[in-house]
Amino acid sequence: MKYLGAHVSAAGGPEQAVLRAVEIGADAFALFTKNQRQWHAKPLTDEAIEAFRAACREHGFGPGQILPHDSYLINLGHPEAAGLEKSRAAFLDEFQRCEQLGLTLLNFHPGCHLKKISERECLARIADSINHVLAETRDVTAVIENTAGQGTNLGWRFEHLAEIIHQVDDKSRVGVCIDTCHAFAAGYDLRTPQACTATLDEFDAVVGFEYLRGMHLNDAKSEFASRVDRHHSLGRGNIGWDAFTTLMRDPRIDDIPLVLETIEPALWAEEIAWLRAQQLDAAE
Repeated sequence: MKYLGAHVSAAGGPEQAVLRAVEIGADAFALFTKNQRQWHAKPLTDEAIEAFRAACREHGFGPGQILPHDSYLINLGHPEAAGLEKSRAAFLDEFQRCEQLGLTLLNFHPGCHLKKISERECLARIADSINHVLAETRDVTAVIENTAGQGTNLGWRFEHLAEIIHQVDDKSRVGVCIDTCHAFAAGYDLRTPQACTATLDEFDAVVGFEYLRGMHLNDAKSEFASRVDRHHSLGRGNIGWDAFTTLMRDPRIDDIPLVLETIEPALWAEEIAWLRAQQLDAAE
């Protein structure tokens, strides 16, 4: 089964994200559990936690269908001690908020070296950051998102993801989220059914589908292999429709949240319905 949704707003409380997902016909969603552009946030209240949990129960969202995202400020590979410590503390807080809400996944961008340390050292720092937080928490899996490779961001090659996973002590609590726009911008072709399948095959060979915990389904305004992160609505960018049809028909990506981060929220319900239709067409 494919769980489909979008990254919805949690304005007004995390339970509002559940209701917004229901409004667009989703059976998966992503959210920020705090303001993604601030280091600190007020603790979750008992009332907010219970309201979120109750809304999830009422509308049938299990933790495997929800892919929260951490703050964009966090850099788990920071080359400087103070920045690394601050990022790790914020990352731990994100994990603890997920634990409070009963969530079992946390999606994050791995980090960047800022041209101050080598890629190898930065990847090791990212893995060590994950190890630190996993040792202090329970149940929540660290889900590394591939990046477009913009600036000094790492994680744009599948080999980067594999190396981070290799250095994580508890392999049962680390996984990957593939963003289609990021992959395309990083040089992984998706424009035809054959190219899309070949990219998935390469991911399996380098990382392994056993680590896939979610996907972000986005078309791309950016050019192929441009290393520029610019999302677009499905079918309106440089990836095109065929990739998303292919993804909907590949059984290797069943039973994980498939989340839209496309640029027009007004189209999310339509995009989700179209994605579901690709599965039905294949079954006929």
